[in-house]
Amino acid sequence: MMKNSHAPLALGAVALLGLLASCAPVATEPAMTETGNVATQPAPTNESNPTDSSWLIIEGSPESDIQAQVAWFALMSPDGEYAAAASYQAVIDAFGPVEPYVTIKEGEERHIEALIRQLERLGYQAPANPYLGKLEAPADLQTAAEAWAVGEIANVDMYDDLLELAGDSNIERVLTNLRRASLESHLPLFELAAQNGGTLEPDQMTQYR
Repeated sequence: MMKNSHAPLALGAVALLGLLASCAPVATEPAMTETGNVATQPAPTNESNPTDSSWLIIEGSPESDIQAQVAWFALMSPDGEYAAAASYQAVIDAFGPVEPYVTIKEGEERHIEALIRQLERLGYQAPANPYLGKLEAPADLQTAAEAWAVGEIANVDMYDDLLELAGDSNIERVLTNLRRASLESHLPLFELAAQNGGTLEPDQMTQYR
């Protein structure tokens, strides 16, 4: 099942839904978590139908195009790239240009660009990041590092699920690259930051770039 790793954040759900509702037709009404975040549909659990993609349908998902839905989910879901970039920006706004948040946010922006290019290739226009300015940073950097380490694990899990549905070679390549960056770079950096009081020095950043 997809895990909502951004539960520690205060998301303005009403504002978010209003922004997303104007982007594309809504296939299903999204559920809401107890924290007010848009909840993803559960990942398929029926072993007799492992390619069930109904859980992909979130607010604004492209209709009848599973490959575009895969890219949209990676970009727009609460465990996706837009939410991650906004989360790290919230930390930077609250605590200044501290590492690893600055470097990882730059990486998230590249991830976002890669997914937007795939959506455009498939004929869809992505909206601006609806999470920006809607998320609040945790109370301190130690808590932030611990939370974002969990978030990167959820991001990897998301890509594992999406790759099972990716039938387009370009989409599959992008998802594989983004999964690798989360697992091999972002996650170790946040884990190291969590062991280091919540931040990293420049020389520590070079270990996982």
